Formats: sequence, C-alpha cells, structure tokens
Amino acid sequence: MKSYLILPNVKSRPLPEKFHGDDNRSSENLVQYFIENYTQKGDVVLDIFAGLGTTLFIAEEMDRIPFGIEYVKDRFEYIKENLKHKENIINGDSTKLLDYKIPECDICYSSPPFSHKESNYNPFTAYESEGNYQQYILDYQKIYSQVKQVMKPEAYVIVDIANLQNEKRKVTTLAWDVAKSISEILYFVKEVVIIRESRESETVDGRSEPWRIEGTFGYGYDHSYCLIFQNK
Repeated sequence: MKSYLILPNVKSRPLPEKFHGDDNRSSENLVQYFIENYTQKGDVVLDIFAGLGTTLFIAEEMDRIPFGIEYVKDRFEYIKENLKHKENIINGDSTKLLDYKIPECDICYSSPPFSHKESNYNPFTAYESEGNYQQYILDYQKIYSQVKQVMKPEAYVIVDIANLQNEKRKVTTLAWDVAKSISEILYFVKEVVIIRESRESETVDGRSEPWRIEGTFGYGYDHSYCLIFQNK
C-alpha cells in the first residue's frame, strides 16, 4: 500500500436538514478504500465513533457486518433508522466499550472527535463536559485497550485523524499525539497521508470561519492521516 492517497472528499449520502450545520463525516471513498483493502465480505467492521454512520453504511453496502457506538442520541437514531443491521448500532460511550456486546471484529475504522490543545471540553462526551487536552490524549489508551480486546489477532485498527491549526496559526499536533498514545496499546504499523483534492462543503464541522475552512481538508491543511495499528 502507498504511503499516501490522493482522493476527493466525497460525501454523497443525503443528510437530514438538522445535521447540515454539523456535518463532520469522513470521506466515503476513503472508508471504502480501507474496507476493501483490509477486509473480505462477511467480515465485521467496527466504528467506535460512528458519528453520522459513514463507516457503517459503507461496510453494509460492501457486504460486511457493521457494528458501531455513537454517543449523541439523535445521530444514533439517524443511523439506526437507515442501517439494515439496526441491532448493531449502540447509543453509548466508547470509553466503556466492554460494557456492550461487541463481537470479535476484523477491523476497526474510526475518526475520533478532534480537540485543540487549548480546549477545556471533553470531546468523548460530545464536548458537553469539561476536560483538557492532556486527559483527552490519555483517554485514547483507555479506549483502545478495550478495542484491542474485541479485535481478532492481527486485525487492523485505523484512526482517521489530522493535525490542526487555529485562528492564530498555532498548531496542535493531534495526529502525532494520538499515534504516540495508542502505540502504547497497539502495534503501530505506519501512517498514510490522505491528500484531499477538493472539499464539497463550504464548512468544516458545520462552521465557516476563515481559519477553519482553509485548505481542502480544513484547519489549515490539504491533508490528514490514517494511522494504521495492528492487534499484535
């Protein structure tokens, strides 16, 4: 596999209007690429940050079995309404993964909620509670130590993540910090640079501040990363 991919940022699935202002979905063709190259038909695909369901919908369309967790109730309800395997989406907390009945999985593909270093909120509670960046990065170990327990031996765990610039051009090395944190739990195989040809939306995460929308990915960048780990 190449160490970089050049892809358009495709989001073709229509969304209900209530989600238009908060569309932070992963690119459909990016998810499809990794599912196609790392799994076979009938495999179980896990997304612990299901969001608006892109990974689960793509997995189902590709004849894989989707399982997912989503913290926000209206997003969970949207996924459940549109997923064929309705029993396989859980309204829950990924930090408590082992509380739920998750089968042994062949791959985990997720894009976690992002955070700047200056943030005082906890992304893993949909930014509804207080927190800090240091604890947020540590919590990845809590989460992925549980992911490790539901993955098949040698299975791949992929994290779709990016570094971020803020309005003052200060960089949060989110991708690198997350890679270092999860590497304490899972074997780090490599990173794949995802270069975005275009962005269909005029917003990033539903917002349109100049610093946020700069770059075809956003947050001042034309690229992001897929961090590839393996359960070994």
